Amino acid sequence: MTVTAQEHPQTAALLRAAQAGDVAAIARALDAGAPLESRDARGRTPVLIATDGHHVAAARLLMERGADVNAQDAQRDSAFLLAGARGYTEIVRAALAHGADWRVTNRFGGTALIPACERGHVDTVRVLLATDIDVDHVNRLGWTGLLEAVILGSGGAAHQAIVRLLLARGAQVNLADRDGVTPLQHAQRLGQREVAALLRAAGGR
Repeated sequence: MTVTAQEHPQTAALLRAAQAGDVAAIARALDAGAPLESRDARGRTPVLIATDGHHVAAARLLMERGADVNAQDAQRDSAFLLAGARGYTEIVRAALAHGADWRVTNRFGGTALIPACERGHVDTVRVLLATDIDVDHVNRLGWTGLLEAVILGSGGAAHQAIVRLLLARGAQVNLADRDGVTPLQHAQRLGQREVAALLRAAGGR
């Protein structure tokens, strides 16, 4: 439920403090009774706002106070999902320690893993793959993390590392997109020779 500044005098202060990453001000606002799950005009909770600003200490404090790391805003971002997509590995670790649900999906129907793969966040992908997250989850585009790492990736060292991690975790190397195009076929079309070699070695067709 959205709590406005009019409903509690410290809500606006809490939201401002989260935006600034001001740990002391966050603590003061919470101690004065500001609701932990207050929301701004975009539906963002303080922990999501702090995550958006990459304010690690602020996000951690809010989680320690019991913030819901799975609470989603108007565009279906949560602190956990956003941290995964941005490659904020420290916040991802903290969120996992405070109840992050890897099954929650973003506005594209993807888990935190998929955009992390796309954007080449190797450390974040490694952390996420240490959980029970579904390595072959398919988003609304019909893509898995492996497909996104190839189709939207650069083919460089980071995406090569991610492909290795996904394959080691058991990703289905020949799970094709909606048009029946496999990761290997995409890699070949895009001229990603190193990625193609990795996929071929894993049985890619």
